[in-house]
Amino acid sequence: MPDEHVTRLAVDGPLLVFGGPYSNLQATRAVLAEAARRGVPPRRVICTGDVVAYGSDAAACCDLVMGSGIAAIAGNCEENLAAGEMDCGCGFEEGTACDLLSRAWYAHADRQVTAAHRAWMAALPRRLVLDLVDGRSLAVLHGGAHDISRFLFASAADAELDEEIATTRCDGVIAGHCGLPFARRVGQGIWINAGAVGMPADDGTPRTWFALLTPVDRALRVDILPLDYDHSAAAAAMRAARLPEGYAAALGSGIWPSCDVLPSAERARRGVPLRPLVVAW
Repeated sequence: MPDEHVTRLAVDGPLLVFGGPYSNLQATRAVLAEAARRGVPPRRVICTGDVVAYGSDAAACCDLVMGSGIAAIAGNCEENLAAGEMDCGCGFEEGTACDLLSRAWYAHADRQVTAAHRAWMAALPRRLVLDLVDGRSLAVLHGGAHDISRFLFASAADAELDEEIATTRCDGVIAGHCGLPFARRVGQGIWINAGAVGMPADDGTPRTWFALLTPVDRALRVDILPLDYDHSAAAAAMRAARLPEGYAAALGSGIWPSCDVLPSAERARRGVPLRPLVVAW
């Protein structure tokens, strides 16, 4: 996956960031409509990867993102589908619930995506760099700086996140992959995860999440915001495609079918509704 050439984008206005469309066509349409409603042009909309995953509409989601004019980076799902791999590359332990469930949706996605979709996935960068007006920069990546499938949650130690930020040679990071939104100051830096739009945040509500980054004077305001969409239609489409019921049910219940990947702190907060968050940096 090409990462020698890093694309740099100047942040000259509000930026909308979202992760994990996850083949959820209804949610992907909703987040792009939200950007338009807020007056954020496609050139200032970024997807942190995993366009394809749990949902029913892998091909349609690819077509939508490809034709939208937004910036996107590769998630592990795009990398593995482009390479013809046999699984999603999430690093789930063999035999766990996540591993077993992923086999069905990955096979469904692999059947749907075309050669043109795979070529697009193969050309996606692993990283973008956002240049802020105050001279600071943010690296946009999927999981970790070296490991695209690394899960980094809000409970990660400062030292762990600080090391990741330092590796990027930027002042902060915008990441995806873990599926749970958060924003945290880390020393002089910041770690932002916009969450995922294609699956709820394990908080007992069907809402999904995105981030709005707004330059204010010579600072950056980060809003983590909920997204409402037609989750019933998305779940019905998954059931019609005979995809795993656990993920289809999660679209309505807001509870993931497995918490294999969650650290203890995140497990303790399962089913607790998230609130919008504002962080100044």
